[in-house]
Amino acid sequence: MDLMEVLKARRSIGLVKEDAVSRDLIEQILEAGTYAPNHHRTEPWRFFVLEGDARNRLGDVLAEITQSTCADPPSEDDLKKIERQRKNPLRAPVIIAVGVEPTDKKNVILQEEHAAVHAAVQNMLLAIHALGLGAVWRTGPICYDKKVKEFFKLSPQGELVAFLYIGYPNMEPGKKINKGFEEHTTWME
Repeated sequence: MDLMEVLKARRSIGLVKEDAVSRDLIEQILEAGTYAPNHHRTEPWRFFVLEGDARNRLGDVLAEITQSTCADPPSEDDLKKIERQRKNPLRAPVIIAVGVEPTDKKNVILQEEHAAVHAAVQNMLLAIHALGLGAVWRTGPICYDKKVKEFFKLSPQGELVAFLYIGYPNMEPGKKINKGFEEHTTWME
């Protein structure tokens, strides 16, 4: 598949089948992430592949975080929210959680470590599409909670930056509607 074709055709796929994704395909996705540019070759990315019961354990953590934000005792709506968070990791057969572990080298800028990991995530999303799979990149406040960091055993400086929910598409992707580059570009001479 031509690179420009992949770039233009990739979409977020939030609905995937329960069919297992082979380890070979997952490893290709992970490898694609490691080809992202990174300043001073720090390779600050950390990948966590969740399948099977690991998704339930993550769901328990997400439910605990959500419950901590609810009234005591939780309302009926709160209980629904808690249960929804508990089930979120079961939306796909595979989740790749992506974290950043910044280097402690003095010449490396923290924002550049995050930029490198975000580039790795983009590489992974493009590989997922090229391999015939679908994925959606999820974050939100819960992603940055201390309990999530602890679940993935990230350092105090580390941070989770993406949950990639991956599987075989079970929906037709929407049409890409975006402004052309012309609306976002200033030519300077």
